[in-house]
Amino acid sequence: QVQLVESGGGLVQAGGSLKLACTASGSIFSINHMGWYRQAPGKQRELVALITDGGTTNYADSVKGRFTISRDNAKNTVYLQMNSLKPDDTAVYYCYAWLYLDFKTLKTFWGQGTQVTVSS
Repeated sequence: QVQLVESGGGLVQAGGSLKLACTASGSIFSINHMGWYRQAPGKQRELVALITDGGTTNYADSVKGRFTISRDNAKNTVYLQMNSLKPDDTAVYYCYAWLYLDFKTLKTFWGQGTQVTVSS
């Protein structure tokens, strides 16, 4: 079964950094888009960052200049480097990916979520 396994979450003080990683495993033909969403308690889930198969990136305005998304196709992994963290960044972060299951079947998958807590 296809899985997205996340790591790197934790508790950090404001101004600190964390690096999240998400690795896709299972019967995957190839990887298209990958990205990160987050959801804080009582708030809508929002797109944080996205990276296409061609390497084009997109960021939420709230994280531009602080977060960097990257991917390592050989490792089936997407990363989110988070710098200058703020308390407002506190949320559950979810890995998201468009995966080719065969040469013509493209489907979306979600990771289990990893908690990021930024203290004041």
